Amino acid sequence: MSDGLADHFLLLALDDEGNHLVGDPALDYGLAGAVLLDLMLAGRIDLAGEQVVVTDATPTGDPVADAALDRVVLEKKPRKPDAWIQPLADWLRGRLLDRQVEAGVLRREQDRVLWVFPRTRYASATGTEPAAETAVRRDLAAALDGDGPVPARTAALLGLVQAVDLARKLFPGRDKKELKARIDAIGKDNWAADAVQQAVARIQALIASMTAVSVATTVITTS
Repeated sequence: MSDGLADHFLLLALDDEGNHLVGDPALDYGLAGAVLLDLMLAGRIDLAGEQVVVTDATPTGDPVADAALDRVVLEKKPRKPDAWIQPLADWLRGRLLDRQVEAGVLRREQDRVLWVFPRTRYASATGTEPAAETAVRRDLAAALDGDGPVPARTAALLGLVQAVDLARKLFPGRDKKELKARIDAIGKDNWAADAVQQAVARIQALIASMTAVSVATTVITTS
């Protein structure tokens, strides 16, 4: 199993029975944002003004992240981050779920809703919380409870779960306003360089904006 941000985000976004804690398309937006952030923190891409640019085309060793990097490398004209979210979101979930199944972390279950509509769920292979997810939750909780520097990837993941409104579900016993304030503070205070903090914050804000628009559109359509 890979240790990428997108893998961590995926496990957090599913409960042990394979039900989604994050709706569509927010789940896919979050996965795409996680891959972009992983590439950024690995020094492979950066933001030059408003555009995503490749700073190092060397593979990271993660097949999913490297497939995303290849797509950015092959693009002739630089794009803004929002122009990359949807192209990445179109294929990431399937790739990530498949490798979690292959690694024995999740199992693929097929059934029918109301005995008619086919459904595929990805439940924990053991029936309990995967060990990898437990470790990630522990790291996130330690960051929220601590007052020192937070590892960059942990800070980025906290920003993502906040962006798709998942944080309050992961930490239901915490005050919602205090939780948001702490995550915001971590995002501002735990980066080695202002430029990195601004780039990460921009991607997280973009995910939050796209999620909000999709929710509003769904409400209008179903009303």
